[in-house]
Amino acid sequence: MGELITVQLAFAETCERQHYLTLQIKEGSTILQALEMSGWLDKFADLENWCQAHAATLTPTAKHWRVGVFSQKQPLTYLLRPNDRIEVYRGLTLDPMEKRKNKSKNKKR
Repeated sequence: MGELITVQLAFAETCERQHYLTLQIKEGSTILQALEMSGWLDKFADLENWCQAHAATLTPTAKHWRVGVFSQKQPLTYLLRPNDRIEVYRGLTLDPMEKRKNKSKNKKR
């Protein structure tokens, strides 16, 4: 039996609602296995659907990737190390450039 390691999971579902979890998993586990063990795939249907669609993707795509470790986008097959922090990202509701444009327009009024 492999040794257990500790990893943290973080997900900001909304600005007001964040989820954090510390999990003991077997050494050599992947991000996908940790998400399954955490119960988050059962709790968040959109995350489960995204994981199913991207489970075989080996290279994270820039804009639409939903998971990473310490702010670095990683494939779901990434092998976790002790004390890694798995982060689940949510999609942007407004493009940052568009937000700045709107903000500057409002100041000029």
